[in-house]
Amino acid sequence: MKLVTVALLALMRSVVGAAINTPVDGGLAASFDDTMVEGGHVEKTSNMHLPITPDNVKGSFKVPLYLKNGLDPESRRKDRIKRSRKMKSMAESSLSNIAPLTNVRDYYYYGYIGIGNPPQKFSVIFDTGSSNIWVPGENCRSSACASHRRFNKDQSSTFVPKNQTIEIQYGTGFIAGNIGSDTVQVSSAVVLRNQSFAMTSVEDKTFDLPRSQFDGLFGLGFTGGAEGGIEAPVDAMLRENILQDPLFGVKLYSSNNKGKGEISFGSYDQNYTDKLTWVDVYGDYFWATTMEGIFYGDESINYLYGADKINNITSTLPPQAKARASRKALLDTGSSLIYGDPFTLAAMSIRIGADPSTGEIPCSSLALLKPFHFILGGKPFTMNPDEYIYHDEESGSCEVQWMPVSEYLWVMGIPFLQSHYSVYNIKDRKIGLARVIN
Repeated sequence: MKLVTVALLALMRSVVGAAINTPVDGGLAASFDDTMVEGGHVEKTSNMHLPITPDNVKGSFKVPLYLKNGLDPESRRKDRIKRSRKMKSMAESSLSNIAPLTNVRDYYYYGYIGIGNPPQKFSVIFDTGSSNIWVPGENCRSSACASHRRFNKDQSSTFVPKNQTIEIQYGTGFIAGNIGSDTVQVSSAVVLRNQSFAMTSVEDKTFDLPRSQFDGLFGLGFTGGAEGGIEAPVDAMLRENILQDPLFGVKLYSSNNKGKGEISFGSYDQNYTDKLTWVDVYGDYFWATTMEGIFYGDESINYLYGADKINNITSTLPPQAKARASRKALLDTGSSLIYGDPFTLAAMSIRIGADPSTGEIPCSSLALLKPFHFILGGKPFTMNPDEYIYHDEESGSCEVQWMPVSEYLWVMGIPFLQSHYSVYNIKDRKIGLARVIN
């Protein structure tokens, strides 16, 4: 997870296999108290009381996702100032310097899970860019913890302490705490037993209200990317054979569309069956693939910095060696923007007439812009101007939906995933992408 500004805000609704025979409107959604965290305090909510399903039951389920976005004008102005300073600093530094990511816009999706027996409810980011589950612990006294729900291990009959501490540093944000294991429910149909997770004792101000109205994170990456040597939830789902199919699909709508989305475990939207283009996952950490180029419109110029040289050098290498040498791109539901090297993004901004320092562009020019084509896993994926440009209708301003980082790993965050339906095959380590059907 490169930037903690994306999450899943939803009531859970089970859509399970025929073997389970559970009504669609039953399950988790019916069990949750809808009281939200607002204004810096937490309203008390009742615990979930859900049936534990048999070990041999497979299923699939959908989680509706609702979009949270928009800053007040003053916060937006301050973010633009930070953005300008950051981009100027990036332009003056080398790529070997690691720069922290900045929260540009409050823009995220989150949903609910239950931990313990009986389940205690938490709103979490479902994040393809990390692999751990964590929620605030009862002994955490950080201001972020005080304004969110906290896990009380004494109220769970199935909690097991691990006597192990953990620290996780994200692109922005830091947490530390203790590891335990317990029952984790993402719906009444799919239950992870003895799943390791972290209870935070320290959270930095990144996770304070009102920006972070989610309680914690649910990492969807692989075990290789998990801190503390724990088994990642998706690998646990695979090992326990609880999914109808070993995959999950993510659909994120933009605010000018339906303003919500959906994540499906064990199945994906069959409307996309013949439309998905599959690419291989590189590595055993997160959902990353190779990145070979960026093209604008029908132009032949490759805007990805150094890509032509890398592509020429690796053209005669076997596939595995070529993949190791290629640039990488992470598909990340936990990042609010697209992140890449400053040289490429500056060239892209200049090409479309955006200010390379601030990212701002005259809204009147949108009708004249052309799509950008990102080459991922050797396959082209397109973003149209209204997808890579953010139009703030309240202020009448427009700006690009990308931000520089001084490293070669690209992060294809929410703007890209809003324009593409994505399917993540856990077993075969492949990602399927298709243009979103409106």
